[in-house]
Amino acid sequence: MKQFLTTGFILLFAYAVCAQTVHSFTQGLSIGPCHHYGREALYTDQLAYLLYQNKLQAPTEGQPLSADSPQEVKWQAVSADKDHKFRGRSFNNGYLYLTYDSNKEQSALLHTTGHNMVYVNGAPHAGDPYASGWLYVPVMLKKGRNEFYVRTSQFSRYQGLMTELIFPDKPISLNTEDPTLPSIVAGKQTDPLWGAVVIVNTSAKSLTDLQIQSELEGKPLITDVSAVASMTTRKVGFRINPTGVKQKGDIKAQIRLLQGGKPLDEKEVSLSAVEPSSHQNYTFISKIDGSVQYYGVAPQQQPDGKAPALVLSVHGAGVEASGQARAYRPKDWGVIVAPTNRRPRGFNWEDWGRLDALEVLAIAKKQYKPDPQRIYLTGHSMGGHGTWYLGATFPGNWAAIAPCAGYPTLADYGSHDGKIPTEGGTPMENLLLRASNPSNVLALASNYKPLGVYVLHGDADRTVSVEYARQMRKLLGTFHPDFSYYEYPGGSHWYGNESVDWNPLFDYFRGHRIPVDSAVHSIDFTTTSPAISSTMHWLTVEQQLQPMQLSRVQLKRDKKEKRITGTTDNVALLSFDLSDFQAGESVSISLDSLNTISYTVKGAADKLYLSRKVQWEVGSKPPIEQKGPHRNGTFKEPFNNRMVFVYGTSGTPDENNWAYNKARYDAETWYYRGNGAIDMITDKEFIAGQYADRGIVLYGNSATNRAWAKLLANCPVQVNRSQITIGNERYTGQTLGAYFTWPRSDSPTASVAVITGTGLPGLKATDANQYFAGGSGFPDFMIFDLTMLRDGIKGIRKAGFFDNNWSLVNGQTVSQTEAP
Repeated sequence: MKQFLTTGFILLFAYAVCAQTVHSFTQGLSIGPCHHYGREALYTDQLAYLLYQNKLQAPTEGQPLSADSPQEVKWQAVSADKDHKFRGRSFNNGYLYLTYDSNKEQSALLHTTGHNMVYVNGAPHAGDPYASGWLYVPVMLKKGRNEFYVRTSQFSRYQGLMTELIFPDKPISLNTEDPTLPSIVAGKQTDPLWGAVVIVNTSAKSLTDLQIQSELEGKPLITDVSAVASMTTRKVGFRINPTGVKQKGDIKAQIRLLQGGKPLDEKEVSLSAVEPSSHQNYTFISKIDGSVQYYGVAPQQQPDGKAPALVLSVHGAGVEASGQARAYRPKDWGVIVAPTNRRPRGFNWEDWGRLDALEVLAIAKKQYKPDPQRIYLTGHSMGGHGTWYLGATFPGNWAAIAPCAGYPTLADYGSHDGKIPTEGGTPMENLLLRASNPSNVLALASNYKPLGVYVLHGDADRTVSVEYARQMRKLLGTFHPDFSYYEYPGGSHWYGNESVDWNPLFDYFRGHRIPVDSAVHSIDFTTTSPAISSTMHWLTVEQQLQPMQLSRVQLKRDKKEKRITGTTDNVALLSFDLSDFQAGESVSISLDSLNTISYTVKGAADKLYLSRKVQWEVGSKPPIEQKGPHRNGTFKEPFNNRMVFVYGTSGTPDENNWAYNKARYDAETWYYRGNGAIDMITDKEFIAGQYADRGIVLYGNSATNRAWAKLLANCPVQVNRSQITIGNERYTGQTLGAYFTWPRSDSPTASVAVITGTGLPGLKATDANQYFAGGSGFPDFMIFDLTMLRDGIKGIRKAGFFDNNWSLVNGQTVSQTEAP
């Protein structure tokens, strides 16, 4: 067997504007399958298991991964084809190994497409699994041999994988390949508009005191932009002055990157000027992370002065929101708005895709002032799933929904990130699956009962089988009083714009209204988390008995008899809005056939809280420090609130390097998946008051990250270099990792997500960031050993949920014996 040496070729390549030297990889070694990553916290990776222990030997052709790995899975030589793409059967859940010999230490841009991620000299970097082509990752090459382990998937096998190193002619530049830009409504807009482009920093220093100057039709405007950490990229927002645009058409804008007023780079971007009646894109600053996002619009034609209807349309995988909006002919009775899901593939309309849809819905309500009773939801393919999901999760938001060519759950149709597991064989597996319950549309199906539902699907669809529609037709038929179903004869997955712009669908919408709260006397509402969905008309589920399990409330209200009766399941605290009753009236409440409560209404804004003890009792609004709709846990929740990545610099050089590399990897992944931008700061720079009410993602442990004591002093989970304690339990060793969340004591809404470990192998075991996969479930805390990468579920030591007091006293946990 021969030691593998990379061969390639050098050429000049036009990256952005300037010519740059490029090394294209043409020879490599591949191996697989050897890992499994999906929509869950649990993952396995035999190569990473060896890498994190420094036991991974440089591959040679014909060699197995290790002496303990399956001997039939061996490294195989692979060559790039004429399109410079690698392909191979071993790419199925495998790795591609490449090397580059550098004659000096130098920075470069790694440009790879079709991969899930890559280790560069052991440091993780984000991948481009959808082969978008615009992801450029700054890497520092050492003098001598540089090793690249490129993680591949079944999609890499079919679409191919291209990889190259670009050596930029200057260390700081603008990249305009992935812009976020608005439409210009010619002659109508006077306020500045937002756009965004990427700043590339391949220097060894963080960039501060930055500005972007835009100039459109002779109208300049300067915007201060955020700092860009060393050896990173960041997508930054800038303002555009549209007042000089008077006619429709394509127009060019110049953008200049300045530091301290001095120019660093200049590029040109193209914008579209449109008439007010044309399809258009609007940009906004997202409250999720402060980044620039957009939504597409098919505006109302010939407004009549009355409040229009509003249709939220959610797109399919790989579709831009602008394209989704253009698929519709403008309507004379309403406006159609298409959010982005943060990216064309994004988060499957779950997690931050869900938040994006709600954020755009709120903006559209403010901008277009629609009739509050005529709000509708539709979508195609992945957006058909989004329609099923958002319709079931927020049933009070819509008069009717219309999933087109959709699948109900990610458990049945998983796309690139795989399916959400549905069957657990052990208590630990069941607990982890429980964290994915919000994705279970079928369990929430009773929430469709008050909505109109129109199901549209082509009967010859080979991408998303019509059997999904038939499954939902059968389910709706067991309880739903008002749904319509149509199979388009001979219809493929996309049979033209009628796939979404279907006249009978919109006629169905026009016949439905959201009832006002005072007219609703029957409620049947199910939720899996009050922080995701808590309210249906005059009912709010405030707290659960068992976190992340289904909570259901079925109620009847008799205003004449002044009586509310019903049943509950898994509800610890609920509240009623009593504004439909008069002050001084006595209302009788009977729940679960336990007891009857007589309550005197105090006023028009009165809200009654009921707490489940042995019986139901009149309670009070829970303290903000407890769990509730404002903050209810799971490890992923802190990522919702303008998250800040705080990485440790108080450990050893290796520990500090891990923290920075991991934070950078997560920031790269968030940019790729969520079109977002992250503030990355050191533990020494963290001052709580400067980041008030923002989610904190902390990298390191109590010995390596100085922010730990400020944020986690009262947390029952404590981690140092040699042990993890949780309550009265202690786990020792150098190979332990953990994910957990804890509320910020100085904020009513924000929390901390902690990515931590004991020794360096334990820290590295947390490198996987499947928490960015849409629908993936993570409990409040999870402690695991490095052996999880080898043995799977056996390597998890403890996982669970805190109780409503953020305590372990009544929390629900599962423990396993120490991993071998």
